[in-house]
Amino acid sequence: MDLAFDRQHIWHPYTSTLTPLTCYPVVGAEGVLLEMEDGKRVIDGMSSWWSTIHGYNHPVLNEAAHSQIDKVSHVMFGGITHQPAIDLCKKLLKLAPNNLEHVFLADSGSVAVEVSLKMALQYWHAKGQPRSKFLTLRDGYHGDTFAAMSVTDPENSMHSLYKGFLPEHIFAASPKTGFWDKWNPDDISSFREELSTHHQEIAAVILEPIVQGAGGMRIYHPEFLKQVRELCDEFNVLLILDEIATGFGRTGKLFACEHADIQPDILCVGKALTGGYMTLSATLASKDVADTVCGGEAGCFMHGPTFMGNPLACAVGAASLGLIEQGDWQLQTKQIESLFSELLPKLKQHELVKDVRWLGAIGVVETHTPVDMEEIQAHFVNHGVWIRPFGKLIYMMPPFISESHHIEKLVSAIDSALQRPECFQ
Repeated sequence: MDLAFDRQHIWHPYTSTLTPLTCYPVVGAEGVLLEMEDGKRVIDGMSSWWSTIHGYNHPVLNEAAHSQIDKVSHVMFGGITHQPAIDLCKKLLKLAPNNLEHVFLADSGSVAVEVSLKMALQYWHAKGQPRSKFLTLRDGYHGDTFAAMSVTDPENSMHSLYKGFLPEHIFAASPKTGFWDKWNPDDISSFREELSTHHQEIAAVILEPIVQGAGGMRIYHPEFLKQVRELCDEFNVLLILDEIATGFGRTGKLFACEHADIQPDILCVGKALTGGYMTLSATLASKDVADTVCGGEAGCFMHGPTFMGNPLACAVGAASLGLIEQGDWQLQTKQIESLFSELLPKLKQHELVKDVRWLGAIGVVETHTPVDMEEIQAHFVNHGVWIRPFGKLIYMMPPFISESHHIEKLVSAIDSALQRPECFQ
């Protein structure tokens, strides 16, 4: 593999072209294992950024892709439909909160968020009550595209550089009560105050339910989410839930909002939708949202990505949701959660560790000092695992098919790294 060319010309995510981080060449994958060019196999603890929930090279997903590519790999979705899209959307609506009746397909999680924000803006425009603001949470993350960045914490995020260029929205304090802790009623105060003060200009609330992902891997109490829904109803504001990272079983529930027994007006999904095989996302809306948007001046929703409803992605997505319907994920995520609850607290013995937390197939170790990415990445690969930390967070979102010895090896590698000062800044 021409790694010199890669290093000189290919711009990898969150990586400097001046001093690029080492890239490890992968030539294959099977189950939970990534195969490196040198033949070394490492356990994937990241599910390729939280998407490959069924593992790699899955025969059901492979067959779906092979079968569809022989028929039609892509066709425009404007004025045309196809069976894979119908199959996928039927399954989505069957699995999703039952108030959601309409599915808008897109090609990435960030675009699903963009679509949700546009839906909310167009909803209020159609009602003759234009609203231009969104209320969201500190420490949240919703994607790297322009509008998605604008509802991501402008102070404590990778997007702080763009503050002043992005539309300015309203941010409430993020909840501090952990998922397993006793609920603190003060947690909702900031949110209630902001919504009460600004509700007439707020088109929607958007947040990540239960787990704030790339903004800090915080796992918060379901009561906060329940009260958010109640306040949105009280002040007549739409609720958008970004389940791109949490959807399809990651938290131990099919959707994280089920922990609070609530339903959104708009739901964003992506990542695991195709089992990590290819890019696809969806924004689901209630009948009220869809009918109001389409009953307005424009007469339709004004959005249409080129690769919207890609048949190849839809076929694999439908197959992935078919695996979800079989229900194995419920026991799998419960077993992973049980292992995390047993193994992660033991890491608190290390002075570097500030906190550990877990939920479903999510395990997080927060340190007092940031990692040295180059050093810790090499350490993990040498120990036979693939874990990609950021900042002060070493976290795992393994494939659901991971077995006990896989999880134990992932945690063991973290334990070892915590004993190596060179792995931290």
